[in-house]
Amino acid sequence: MTLHPRERVEQVLWPEGAASRLEVWAVLDCARDPAVRGALLESRLESLCLYSGPLPRALEAVAPHLVQLLPGHRLTTRLLGEGWGRSWGVCLAIEDAANLRHHLRKLLTVRDPQGRRLLFRFYDPRVLRAYLPTCTADEWRQFAGPVASFYAEAPGGEGLLEFARDGRWLVGPGSPAAGPRPAA
Repeated sequence: MTLHPRERVEQVLWPEGAASRLEVWAVLDCARDPAVRGALLESRLESLCLYSGPLPRALEAVAPHLVQLLPGHRLTTRLLGEGWGRSWGVCLAIEDAANLRHHLRKLLTVRDPQGRRLLFRFYDPRVLRAYLPTCTADEWRQFAGPVASFYAEAPGGEGLLEFARDGRWLVGPGSPAAGPRPAA
């Protein structure tokens, strides 16, 4: 029996019978498509904006949002159905999400060679799958922080890429050739 791509992704994120203590979270790019924000609001799940402080409503509506994904929940089904292959966001697995928002907020800006602060859209799967393979072991540890694995759709939605702390990769068609360099 051939599984639907959404079902294969769900099996990776929530392995049946696994004794994993990892929670699955998503960072969703509300600027990518108005349907992303709509899906979040309709889900009735608590989502956390990665931008801080009082924000104009228009900015909050297009900001990246963090939300815990639950297997079989209508938001998960919608993201893996309607949003798969459309770069709506990335997923991650973490044991303790207490400081997750704080860690992810530190990743939102980078400095260019001239010292200017730039927005780093790591939550766009196209950016994540291009950036992570270029990381040194130290850069990977700093970027990942408490996150055990990052997940991004492969180009065109043709698979799932897992960038894991232990160097494992789950790859699909169109995936990069190598993962982060192992620790020395």
